[in-house]
Amino acid sequence: MNERGGPPPTGEPTLRPGDRRILEQYLSHLRIERGLAANTLAAYRRDLVRYLAHLAREEIDPAAVDPQRLAIWLQALRTGADGGTALSAASAARSLAAVRGVHAFLDAERVSTTGDPTRLVPTPSLPRRLPHPLAIDQVEALLEAAGRPGTGRDAAERALRDRALLELLYGIGARISEATGLDLDDVDRPQRSAILRGKGDKHRVVPVGRYALEAVDAYLTRGRPTLATRGSGTPAVFLGSRGTRLTRQAAWQVVQRAAADAELPEQISPHTLRHSYATHLLHGGADVRSVQELLGHASVTTTQLYTQVTVDSLRETHASAHPRARRGA
Repeated sequence: MNERGGPPPTGEPTLRPGDRRILEQYLSHLRIERGLAANTLAAYRRDLVRYLAHLAREEIDPAAVDPQRLAIWLQALRTGADGGTALSAASAARSLAAVRGVHAFLDAERVSTTGDPTRLVPTPSLPRRLPHPLAIDQVEALLEAAGRPGTGRDAAERALRDRALLELLYGIGARISEATGLDLDDVDRPQRSAILRGKGDKHRVVPVGRYALEAVDAYLTRGRPTLATRGSGTPAVFLGSRGTRLTRQAAWQVVQRAAADAELPEQISPHTLRHSYATHLLHGGADVRSVQELLGHASVTTTQLYTQVTVDSLRETHASAHPRARRGA
């Protein structure tokens, strides 16, 4: 039986009846109680079937798993010793997340005899990926493309909104949720500042530069009033076509459309603009602590990731310009 009541997918390993029951009950819980999408449920199923098949081979009851057994399973995932494909740290972490969920479920249902053993098993450490910031001319091309009106209803107003949104994402380093969460009272135009509400309901006040402020002014005076007539009086700065607060998904699409119109070669996301904001500040001489405050990072360690980007850039400049550093010299 699958989570919708049909037979297991073709080719899926045979599980013990009790394990199969746990799997289907948990997937049903995810589908009904948490409303997970079909693709997400399918990914959970794959990870959990592999896990439960491993337990069956080792003759271990899922309700009696201890942290040591979990650690052995996790190592088997990384090496392929469980008979499956060896997984990267990222894929193993994804599988562990699924297993954490099913053990938390068993614990909540008072089925487990060992509590939740996953609490004592650390997630595989993932390699830190350096951000890929845009060059300044690429940012300018992206902003210009966002401000070009398209077609359809309110095209000119939406172009003003899109330009203002991207100017803020790059101009103040806002996260996409922070930008779409802005209310009218959060933008202090006389003081050239904005209040951003970040993770953990923390907020910070950031300066807003001239270009971003001009784009926001243009949108608020010539774009937002028309969009606002479609809705019922939300205080949100950025509005969608129905006059309600612009969603994160819609804002993401704004960035991607502008990137496509600007014919940028890379896959651009809203976070790319935040990366670019931080990197360009450091290139311009800003100190790491100041950038940490502007980004709203709880730890300077996170901000120092961007310093590596600038060091790499300087290394390339040094290698190409210094007479005793040139390749092949």
